[in-house]
This record gives sequence, C-alpha cells and structure tokens, in this order.
Amino acid sequence: MPGPKRWRHRFREQVCRWTMPREAILDLLSRTSKHMSPKEIYGEIQKSYPGIGLTTVYRTLDLLVRSGVINRFSFGDGQSRYEFKEGRKQSQHYHLICTQCGRIFDYSDFVEEELAIVRKTEAILAKKYNFMVQDHNIEFYGLCDQCQSQNERRS
Repeated sequence: MPGPKRWRHRFREQVCRWTMPREAILDLLSRTSKHMSPKEIYGEIQKSYPGIGLTTVYRTLDLLVRSGVINRFSFGDGQSRYEFKEGRKQSQHYHLICTQCGRIFDYSDFVEEELAIVRKTEAILAKKYNFMVQDHNIEFYGLCDQCQSQNERRS
C-alpha cells in the first residue's frame, strides 16, 4: 500500500499542494474497505482533525477523484460513495448493492470473463460513436441474504 510519500509525489506531478486534509482523507480511505459517503468520511476525520470542515472534505474528494487516487460511485441512494483505488488486494472488482438495506458487497469472482466482454463492448462503442471509454463500472442491484430472509419471515 502506498504511503504518504508516494501520494505527495503524485500531487506534485499534478501541481497540487500536499495538505493535511488530503493526507487524512487518503489515510482513512486506504485503511477501510467500506464505500464511504462524504458525511461518513467527515465524521471519521473529525475525531482526529476537528478543524477540517465538510466543505474541505467535498473539495478534497473531488480533487482525489480527478487525480485518480480514489473512485467515486453513485449507487442509487442519492449519495456519492468513495473508495481507495490503489494498493487494494482486488483492485479490479465490481459491486452488489442491496436495494433494501443499502449494503454494498465487492466481488471479483468473474472479473476476467466480464473484462473480456466489457473490452469487446468498449471497442464497438468507441468505433460506432467515436468515443474514448476511460473507465467502466458494473453493479448488480437486488436483495442480500439477510433482507431476503426478513422478507420471507414477513410473508
């Protein structure tokens, strides 16, 4: 997992100042597998750095996404969620999202097969629409096992 020195180097390359809020947010996201909202990140950061405001968290997250260090996801709940991009054990993964409880599961079971299909699709779309695909995301929505069980008990 990259340390602060590597992060600082990446920011210098992009002509960005290295700041304490940036380091704090990167440190938090690099230590969790959760897909955190800005308010959740803010709540965690406040415990150690009470001077960092919510606006700073939003601006920093935007910068980190543009720098390619973190990923931003919108899972249909009206909030953006963020995860650390580099150094993860399973860097290429996709998501299962429970529409009832909101839990998010990472999976990488069929990534190679899915990537082959996605790459073929990207090539076709790029040619047909003269479009340069830069990234993609695959998400499946449904009910997790706990919510399924709860629904069965109610029936």
